[in-house]
Amino acid sequence: MSRPEATVPDAAAPDTTVPDAAPEALIPVPETAPGTAGPPCAYARLRAEAPVVKAQLPNGETGWLISRYEDARAAFADPRLVRPLLSAWPPREGADAPPPCLPTFLEMTGAHHERVRRTVLPMFGRRQLSFMEPRIRAMAGELVDTMVAGADGGTADLVASYAEPLPLRVLCETVGLPYEDREIYLPHTLALLGAAGLTMEEVLAALYALQDYAGDLIARKERDGDGEDYIRVLLALARRPDSEITRDDVVSFVVTMLMAGYKTNIQHTGNALLALLTHPEQLRTLRAAPERIPAAVEELLRYVPLMNAINILVATEDFTLHGQHIRAGDAVVPVPASANRDPAAFAEPDRLDLARTPNPHIAFGHGPHACTGGNLTRMQLTIAIQVLLERLPDLELAVPAESIDWDESTPLRAPARLPVRW
Repeated sequence: MSRPEATVPDAAAPDTTVPDAAPEALIPVPETAPGTAGPPCAYARLRAEAPVVKAQLPNGETGWLISRYEDARAAFADPRLVRPLLSAWPPREGADAPPPCLPTFLEMTGAHHERVRRTVLPMFGRRQLSFMEPRIRAMAGELVDTMVAGADGGTADLVASYAEPLPLRVLCETVGLPYEDREIYLPHTLALLGAAGLTMEEVLAALYALQDYAGDLIARKERDGDGEDYIRVLLALARRPDSEITRDDVVSFVVTMLMAGYKTNIQHTGNALLALLTHPEQLRTLRAAPERIPAAVEELLRYVPLMNAINILVATEDFTLHGQHIRAGDAVVPVPASANRDPAAFAEPDRLDLARTPNPHIAFGHGPHACTGGNLTRMQLTIAIQVLLERLPDLELAVPAESIDWDESTPLRAPARLPVRW
């Protein structure tokens, strides 16, 4: 952990560490400053001077970083750019080629992805998710009660008491994951989310373990009969003769939800709450006008990165962008964290403005692989903020922001602890 000199910044400081990016120059992926959630300050210079630049990725491969909003948004929807299988990228041939893993929803392509998405996406629409609103509110209220009851000297850790347990409980309740199995599936999930420090063999072992767990869980649910959680709903659909999904797709659904819906939500929730607590005037405005919370959530999604640079796409043909020749087989990395701070798309992009509208951020990506669970994330963060403001209207940091310890184990940095009082 580090003790930062500043917390979530309102302005990206000029960066002087990124080398000049001449054509085909190789730069390191910009790093987030210690003690901040990002985005890395270096992207401001890249947007201005080298919007498409070849970088050395954390796993030793190279890829083209795309830092401007319009380019990143277009890349996510470009049919010439496809998601590679995590278990098959970078590619290895012959005896070194690993056995195939089932693709997650993030990796499916073509007709397979279209039919699965047609089945699953409606389940995550705002109206279809409305059944979760009272459940999430009840979970959040219980966590606040427990935090208040266990407060030590009138203070508590908002991460351990609230930001960390809530996303997993919401995910379990919605998807149908047994909360009591968390010691089985979470270690493999966390290993994959920190994959930059793992060998390919370790990544594959974690993927296979999650697939095995998902298969076992589905077998248990098949024995137990129908229910209303999403795994059971999809299993019922898969059994229909006209179904567009298979049992293997349900296995992929479980793995996808664990990889995309757990740690990122924990870290983003902690960062979002810190952003609010370090902008007390804007927080007071929300307390006085809670109807503005949904707009504030959109701004928090734009301002606090859901990810910094972990979106690998692979070019299927040669093309040129901003004078750079991208070849078939090259990795292309659109960076939402940079795109969402592009002054060409957002006025004063480094300023948190909870009333910002319109707010066309790409925190959830764009195009056919836009995050399936985006509306669930929005609902969860909205209710988490609503409940805190209702139950603890005088909530504030109990320590100076610059003394907060940070979890910097993944590309999305987050406070490890948030000591608060009320």
